[in-house]
Amino acid sequence: MGVLQEKLSLFYKSRWLVFVAAMWLQSWAGIGYLFGSISPVIKSSLGYNQKQLAMLGVAKDLGDAVGFMTGLLCELLPIWGALLVGAALNLIGYGWVWLVVTAQVPVLPLWAMCVLIFVGTNGETYFNTVSLVSCVQNFPKSRGPVVGILKGFAGLSGAILTQIYALFHAPDHASLIFMVAVGPALVGIGLMFLVRPVGGHKQVRPTDGKCFTFVYGVCLLLAVYLLGVMVVQDLVPVSETVISIFTIILLLILVVPIVIPIILSFGPEASNPEDEFLLQEPHNKEAGKSQMDSDEVILSELEDEKPKEVDMLPASERQKRIAQLQQRLLQAAAEGAVRVKRRRGPHRGEDFTLTQALIKADFWLLFISMIMGSGSGLTVIDNLGQMSQSLGYDNAHIFVSMVSIWNFLGRVGGGYISELVVRDYAYPRPIALAVFQLIMTVGHLFIGMGWPGSMYVGTLLVGLGYGAHWAIVPATASELFGLRNFGALYNFITLANPAGTLVFSSLIASTIYDSEAEKQHPQSMGSMLLHLPNAAAESLKCEGSVCFFLTSMIMSGLCVLAAALCTVLVLRTRIVYANLYGKTSSSRLRL
Repeated sequence: MGVLQEKLSLFYKSRWLVFVAAMWLQSWAGIGYLFGSISPVIKSSLGYNQKQLAMLGVAKDLGDAVGFMTGLLCELLPIWGALLVGAALNLIGYGWVWLVVTAQVPVLPLWAMCVLIFVGTNGETYFNTVSLVSCVQNFPKSRGPVVGILKGFAGLSGAILTQIYALFHAPDHASLIFMVAVGPALVGIGLMFLVRPVGGHKQVRPTDGKCFTFVYGVCLLLAVYLLGVMVVQDLVPVSETVISIFTIILLLILVVPIVIPIILSFGPEASNPEDEFLLQEPHNKEAGKSQMDSDEVILSELEDEKPKEVDMLPASERQKRIAQLQQRLLQAAAEGAVRVKRRRGPHRGEDFTLTQALIKADFWLLFISMIMGSGSGLTVIDNLGQMSQSLGYDNAHIFVSMVSIWNFLGRVGGGYISELVVRDYAYPRPIALAVFQLIMTVGHLFIGMGWPGSMYVGTLLVGLGYGAHWAIVPATASELFGLRNFGALYNFITLANPAGTLVFSSLIASTIYDSEAEKQHPQSMGSMLLHLPNAAAESLKCEGSVCFFLTSMIMSGLCVLAAALCTVLVLRTRIVYANLYGKTSSSRLRL
């Protein structure tokens, strides 16, 4: 019994158990991606027009993006407390929306519905923050795989929840809102004592590589399986029994990663992690920091003293000449012959504060490109219900699920391809972002043309491009503006989503949609002026590719412009990436 208790204690303290639990939590954390599925029932039940529905979409995006309070509470509260707050917000926000839609409570004004959508979606930020903070602390030397996998599961959550909903499908689609309200809250409460930082587990182990490879394989299997299931359900009529079998297999795939902590804890080679050597911390951090600051000052002075012909020398000779000059400057500074002056601010590739980054053209080129690219992609995601209905598709869930899968593959593929660009060619990472934005341009064109099957192609290309933004942009920001204040920089960058949808969805897409609907139903519009609600609801429906044609053309143009901004950023930062990743850049001069 004593051995079993020791093994169970080891299992509970396993960082891999935390990681698997975080993957399960992230599988329910992407509730914002289901807005395209729940928006039609909200629209029909409350009699909203497209512009009013777009305002709800903006509120959803704000709730998903505004994470400043989340970060503050995660520092003040224990991890389980922050997770409990997120579960409560999700339940209250979407639970009240469900009560309103099902007419169990009085209808609220539009601004109140926006507040409820904001509150419900903001609970998702607590799930994301708790998962990432816990796992990054548990795997400090494997941050890339950890963050990529967790964000990938968040991207797949729309498809996962849609398939689970199909198992409990009810005649009224409002039941999906109920599942969005109750499901994530229950999962968050159930896992709140598992997802947390654990001590004594921070060293790199020989088994980590195989474990991460196994998890990547599960992720790809999950994406392929969900894609196949959704296509089969859309093209072939399936019985409830088959749907149940599909869902059970899905749940089994999600459970498979639990074998990792089980084998590591109960296997023959299991060892107590508290007995293992921890990662070595650098000694005399303050001294190291002081030396770094001194070197930075001398290097700043070096730019003034260095002859111009030094830059034309071969790399080895250039390094030798610079080292000699730096030595002379160090000696002169020590003797007082040279008065070293301080730089006014950091240069590209160094640690910026948010305030310092906001006055740099590179930051705004990246941010505005993000607004145009991800904003246009999110406009499609938020309007998938209306886009599919206007083109004659009865079931919007298939497109919501597919765009979640493509979003996941875009995040994984975008990070992998951009890493190849910088590692193998020392070329700026934003060039990969520009390529994905051009891919999105083609996707918007397919959606706008409304050809047979074009929705499938359009959601594929737009989903890939949108997902790639969230793999490439954060990595680019960390390379250009440093890691010290990366949290503040990342939270500011996430504001690109609501900023983009506020303009593209609320002001452009909804206005054009309602205008085309008025042209198709002029008599209903006359009735609407007489305050006939049924006729008004009918007038809000638009049919045909004309509903989103102009919107799609505008989105395509914005993606081209975003790619152009990325190209400008590439030209401005080539030296930075050559210094960071170039094989011959031994001396990293300040730009």
